Amino acid sequence: MFTKKMMWSAAVFTLLGVCAAHGQTRIYNTAKQKLMEGKKIVGGTVSTNDPNIYCAMANAGFDFLWIEMQHSPLTYQDVAVMIRGCKGASAIPFIRVPDATEGDIQKAVDIGALGIIIPMVETVQEALNAVQYAKYPPVGVRSQGGGQYGAMWGADYRPTANENVMIIAMIESPKGVAIADKIAAVPGVDVVFAASTDLSSFSGFKQGDPRYEALVTKIHDAVLEAGKKLAGPLAWKDRHGYTFFQGPGESALIQSGAKLALGGGASPTERKGVAPTEGSEK
Repeated sequence: MFTKKMMWSAAVFTLLGVCAAHGQTRIYNTAKQKLMEGKKIVGGTVSTNDPNIYCAMANAGFDFLWIEMQHSPLTYQDVAVMIRGCKGASAIPFIRVPDATEGDIQKAVDIGALGIIIPMVETVQEALNAVQYAKYPPVGVRSQGGGQYGAMWGADYRPTANENVMIIAMIESPKGVAIADKIAAVPGVDVVFAASTDLSSFSGFKQGDPRYEALVTKIHDAVLEAGKKLAGPLAWKDRHGYTFFQGPGESALIQSGAKLALGGGASPTERKGVAPTEGSEK
């Protein structure tokens, strides 16, 4: 049953890809477009509900904004106001949802997110669910309800959404690493993210430890072998194969910006190439 479902989904996505290649689908997800062109993209992280801060970051040069709803008190109403209030910004709204549930994903796409980031993916079914809930039929089972997606992306949103909404699966534990090849092989998963902090937390190994690096290498190899895009923290920008990066949050950016404005340096406190530990910000 699973094999048939995968084959059917793959056929549908191939067909949609052919249509897109013939110019039949409008691509307004500029972050996805850059990835398709082989370029690297960076997203700033947003955890505050202040629309002014959101808009400042959305127009600061980032390719997308990583709107943090897993580890923040942000509500979908908060995020809807932020996204709508900064319509036309250069950074595309991506949301890290709390979980791969229909309710979370449906709300995220309805308010205009063009990227759905799924945390803690440890089963193939979670990745399949993410694709199914984010995509309209015949690819998925997303229902057509109300929302501000049309106001954000145009009257042709319904027929073009499936080609513009991206799915990013995060691998954060050894359990996820063990099936990284299967997660990466799921049709509709565009990007697989190697989560630096939680890989360390769940494995007990620090970055740089050969055992930690072996986990990262397994994700790296599986994702590139599947022909998908590989993601990680911005500190890993020089690592081979990585093209999608989570950048710093608003607190870190304000702090580094203040240091520069006051004539000081913005030198990182972490070692070069080592991702900062999430939750350790002062």
